Parts: sequence; structure tokens; C-alpha cells
Amino acid sequence: MKKISLFAIQAVVVLLLTACGSSKNVAYLQNSDNVNFEQSRFLYDARIMPKDQITISVNTTTPEASLPFNLLLQNSYVQGRSMSVSGGTLMPYLVDNEGNINFPIVGKLKVGGLTKSEAERLVTEKIRPYLAETENPVVTVTMASYSVSVLGEVNRPGSFMVSREKITILEALAQAGDLTIYGVRDRVKLIREDANGQKSVVTLNLNDANIINSPYYYLQQNDVVYVEPNKVKSQNAKVGQMTTLIFSATSILISLTSLLYNILK
Repeated sequence: MKKISLFAIQAVVVLLLTACGSSKNVAYLQNSDNVNFEQSRFLYDARIMPKDQITISVNTTTPEASLPFNLLLQNSYVQGRSMSVSGGTLMPYLVDNEGNINFPIVGKLKVGGLTKSEAERLVTEKIRPYLAETENPVVTVTMASYSVSVLGEVNRPGSFMVSREKITILEALAQAGDLTIYGVRDRVKLIREDANGQKSVVTLNLNDANIINSPYYYLQQNDVVYVEPNKVKSQNAKVGQMTTLIFSATSILISLTSLLYNILK
């Protein structure tokens, strides 16, 4: 009896130690007191990528002057975010694989790789020759298709539209309802495609506060975040599959036995 009690105590101690050890992998940004965040002192600007949809509005003191530069749809539904200007709804431009759009009057414009502000300055520069010298056009560029996807061990996997054109990996995970208890927090995968179509997979550690200084802390449009399951979830899945197989095999064996019994009796 004493041996059984001693074994039970040892088992409880081992379970407690395991629980304490595993909890160290649950909290985010654990070493934040020892991290220098000076590297993160910058304002992130998303860059326009091939296959993005953008809207461009041009406003002038004389509405007739800006009308040729605004691509308008009358009484039509525009998928995603859209902008309204005097006279109708702006139709989005689809950026081609080379990063170009066909802009009214001006023609082909290279906007791929530019931030929103840089694209606005480019459009302003290109349309000035077509306007009166007294005109000071106001150009506004908006991304109409900024979305990221989160899947794996999160509570609400899916794709999410980003209205602010800026989102961190932590904000994206919050949109997905945070990681489940089975999610591996120190091996989160980020899948990204650059402007040249080159794919890359980066592993991020959410336990480490240095992630805030990472160039991957802010997500780009069309990024995919994948949270893999831990060993406990994987083992549970295997046990579940094995249990299903055992029950299936047992059911078949009972059916065969019953059939043979009825035939031979």
C-alpha cells in the first residue's frame, strides 16, 4: 500500500512539473524586459504588389478638370472596399504581374513596389501637365484588396480584410480568435510571396519579444500564417484514429462471427 501511495505522489509531482514546463511555452513576449525596441521605431507602410486592387481618386478645385482621371462606375457594385467621388463610384485598378496599371489619359504607370504615398506623388506628377497651372490636385490611393489568412490551431481560421492597410502578426492572430491551447507558439509559420512571385516560409517565435523588431512583425497583403499543432494534439489525433480503427475492426469481427454462427448452427 505504501508503495502504491509513493508511486501516486511521484506521478502527481511529474504531472505538475510537466504542466509548469509547458506553461512556459504559452505566454507571448516573455523576455520583453530585456529587449531593445529602438529598432521598431518606424511607421510601417504597405507596398503595392502585383495582383493588388487599388483605387485612385483625383480631386481638383474644378470638378470637370479631374473627371477624366477618375475611373467611375455608375450604379454598380464594386467587390471589396470602394471609394465614392462626385459623379459615381471609383472602379479599382488591377495591378498586373509587372506592377503596372493603365491610368486614364496618362497611360501605363509603374506602381508595383511603391507605398501609398509614393504612388500618390507619382500620379500627381504625371497628371500635372494636363491641368491648369493654378490647379493643385489632391490624389488619394487606397488598397482595395488587403487581406491576410490565418489557419491551423486557432479558434477562428480564415481570411481577413485589413481596413487600415497595416496589421501585425499578433493582430492577425487576434482576428482569428487567438491560438488554441494546442498551438505551437514558438514555431509559427509565415508564408509570403514577394513582388517577383518568389515564395518563402519563415518561422516565428511568439514567446520571444524580439519578434517586435522582426521585419516579419507586420504582415503584407496575402500573407498566410499557419499555426501547427503540438505533440499532445498530434497524439490525440493518432489515438482517435486508432480508436476508430479498433471499433471498426471489432464491429466487422462481430458481424462475421454472428454470420458464421447463423450459418453453422
